[in-house]
Amino acid sequence: MTASDQRFMRLALGLAARELGNVWPNPAVGCVLVRDGRIVGRGWTQRGGRPHAEAWALMQAGELASGATAYVTLEPCSHHGKTPPCADALVRAGIKRVVLAHLDPDPRVNGEGVRILKDAGIEVIAGVLAVEAESLNRGFLTRIRNGRPMVTLKLAASFDGRIATASGESRWITGREARRLTHSMRARHDAVLVGAGTARADDPSLTVRGLGVERQPVRVVVSRRLDLPQDCQLARTASESPVWLCHGLDADPEVCRAWESRGARLFAVPVGAGRQLDPAAALKILGDAGLTRILCEGGGSLAASLLQSNVVDRLAVFSAGLALGAEGAPSTGALGLERLADAPKFQLMETRAVGADALQYWAAET
Repeated sequence: MTASDQRFMRLALGLAARELGNVWPNPAVGCVLVRDGRIVGRGWTQRGGRPHAEAWALMQAGELASGATAYVTLEPCSHHGKTPPCADALVRAGIKRVVLAHLDPDPRVNGEGVRILKDAGIEVIAGVLAVEAESLNRGFLTRIRNGRPMVTLKLAASFDGRIATASGESRWITGREARRLTHSMRARHDAVLVGAGTARADDPSLTVRGLGVERQPVRVVVSRRLDLPQDCQLARTASESPVWLCHGLDADPEVCRAWESRGARLFAVPVGAGRQLDPAAALKILGDAGLTRILCEGGGSLAASLLQSNVVDRLAVFSAGLALGAEGAPSTGALGLERLADAPKFQLMETRAVGADALQYWAAET
């Protein structure tokens, strides 16, 4: 591995990040083709997951791909799906060297792409900026390894951890800059998730606004009884941007049909502790449906249930410079903890100012 390998791989990672949130169920991959020290092709997974990054870069390079080095952020696929294997395409193009960030744990690949390349006489180097690449594709990897999407829990609260006053007033605790960044977060996730209480109280649209995006994230609501207003924003716009509803097995069939007639997609989820929908089961179902990255925006009860189930991978916590006191609504519901040792634990990854607010990113301890 050389300094140039790292430089070109970093560029490939930057390309991969362009369509995060838009390529599910596929991974977000970047590819850079370099011949005689000059970039001859660049590609990244396109919206909807196709074309793949390698195919896009090879198309751009044309005949210049012959004899080039390919920098790819994930092992090229080796299976026939809706498109031919990228490993075969690299071989046919005459690529002489392939530098990978890490292998693809998908059972359909899992080293087979590397074998195809090596059998064709191509030099393969793996592990270049692997940590950065795995972080970028954490959603895809979590779905393959754990059978569920990666979950980012976003909290926006006063510095004493409250999300509303005693009367329920909550707009706006954080500032304009924090709210704008939240829209950017939504755009980089496959789906935005809220509980029924938040859907009823706030009547949110859960869309990305002000950033000029074309493809909206899936809007997911967890509601055991589907007791949501039929005239809410989600119902009125279900035919425009996808709405998925996770409901209990005992939900009223008439209500289910009414939502389906509006264009919503429904998922029946078993009940877990406290006669609430089982968060782990819901995430497994959503993962089976193709989602890889979910941003949870509340409310407190849903946040608590996700934390209790140990399915929160990252926290994004906005803290505002005001106090609301003990009578205010807490950012998370009751966790039923008696010992500190049982508390969900996270490791601080980053702290920065966002306007007048502070933002902290935390990663679950493994």
